Amino acid sequence: MLTGQKLKTLRNNRNITVRQVEQASRRIAEDKQDKEYFISNGWLAQLENGLSKPNICKLFSLSVIYHVGIPDLLSLYGINIDDIEKYRRIAEPHLTQLISDNSNENGGAPSPISAICAEQSTRLISKADTLKVSGFPDGDDHMSSIIYGHLGLADYTLYPMIRPGALLKIDTSQDKLTSILWSNEYDRPIFFIELREAYACGWCELKGNQLRIIPYHSPLASMRQFTYPREAEIVGRVIGYSTHCVDLESLANAKVRIRR
Repeated sequence: MLTGQKLKTLRNNRNITVRQVEQASRRIAEDKQDKEYFISNGWLAQLENGLSKPNICKLFSLSVIYHVGIPDLLSLYGINIDDIEKYRRIAEPHLTQLISDNSNENGGAPSPISAICAEQSTRLISKADTLKVSGFPDGDDHMSSIIYGHLGLADYTLYPMIRPGALLKIDTSQDKLTSILWSNEYDRPIFFIELREAYACGWCELKGNQLRIIPYHSPLASMRQFTYPREAEIVGRVIGYSTHCVDLESLANAKVRIRR
């Protein structure tokens, strides 16, 4: 069924005429003192014939008159508000952030962020893969604590060990900083940290109430310090990651040069 026809069905379900919609919307517009809320007889006919789309004010009026939530009306036009988080990641891939697992439910396509390094991460992102790390539990309980993160394209904290754009596997059951013996930088625990309106990934040290995010030994990143837990909280320990062998930006530039 076409969008306009679905909208007409909503009106018919309320057993109201086009003229009644016009009258009801006029009252809303008068109360709002804004004519944008008004839906004329002719405009609604165009809408139901699929010749136009409503603006946000008219959508509000239709929501009131048809007793239908705005998200449901938006869905008629292919807009799913549950996609907001997904498209934030797409809009800002340079930021380090969590990856929702909603994209893999009901047979959905993988997230575009996940696809950045999908060819190296088949086993990493597989739910059947219970990555065994000393001291970590296995089985369903373990998998229920697993989430995934995207290392932003501008995040060089652990470069070149973990390059920007990497896919991170995070165990949220490991959300406390404890004394763990490590013999080299690859054994040193890596944590995913939630900051105020941001995320970070790196080695961590806790000095009193000050959480230090320690970078790899390079000039591309510096140590950052936050008050714990007011300004920074541990989401979990990174127990796996998939990272490119070359920088994504350098790879993209090389492809441009090849095309030329």
